[in-house]
Amino acid sequence: MLNTTRRRVLDGLNRRYIYGRVPLLHTIIFLIEMAVTMRLASKFNAYYAEKPVLTTMVTNAVLAGVADTVAQTISAVKARAKRRSVGAGDDYISIEIHDLDKEKPPALGELGFVKNPPPFDFERLTRFMAYGFFMAPVQFQWFKFLSKAFPLTKKNATIPALKRVAADQFMFAPVGLFAFFSFMTIAEGGGRRALVRKLQDVYLPTLKANFILWPIVQVLNFRVVPIRFQIPFVSTIGIAWTAYLSLSNSDDD
Repeated sequence: MLNTTRRRVLDGLNRRYIYGRVPLLHTIIFLIEMAVTMRLASKFNAYYAEKPVLTTMVTNAVLAGVADTVAQTISAVKARAKRRSVGAGDDYISIEIHDLDKEKPPALGELGFVKNPPPFDFERLTRFMAYGFFMAPVQFQWFKFLSKAFPLTKKNATIPALKRVAADQFMFAPVGLFAFFSFMTIAEGGGRRALVRKLQDVYLPTLKANFILWPIVQVLNFRVVPIRFQIPFVSTIGIAWTAYLSLSNSDDD
């Protein structure tokens, strides 16, 4: 009974769009995640002082969830636009949010007839948050190692920072991307063949994109940002990057 009610509520939210473009359910989830993010940001120093690793893990998980929600929203908006452009389907009635602003209920001719949009994938969201959660201790120890191996001094900070970036990009990044695609494939129920195919299709393009974006970000991170904020900084800047990974991981083409 409870599951049926929950499915009906989610299905009803999933069919509704804000001004005909942005899916309502995705927006609600995004706003909830942002509220949690703001709460973590306001209390981060206090939480980090007591439990630095756990605080980093939770922060990483929430930001990974934000990134995947953004990616799912992009996919839903693109799918919606594609259906409307080709006039596909009239399976369900989609009542737009802007219609609710009118004093009178919308007439029948004002209702858009569109095919049911792709539902929000909560399992996929959970996988991304889990990866962010369990990867955080590894990142924590890695950044700690870099800070000790290449200490910054007042007289010479640029060269050690560049050494940190080089080590991070040529040692950690390739392994981290391999771990990401492996984790996602296994969590999705894929086997060895699925992993090999995914690595062949998306690993090298993603690694090349990594080398374009992250060296610049990491120079700023290692040169300016205090060590306690380095992982949250990377995770915050990396929302767009993680969204890109999410889209790459879910791309069947």
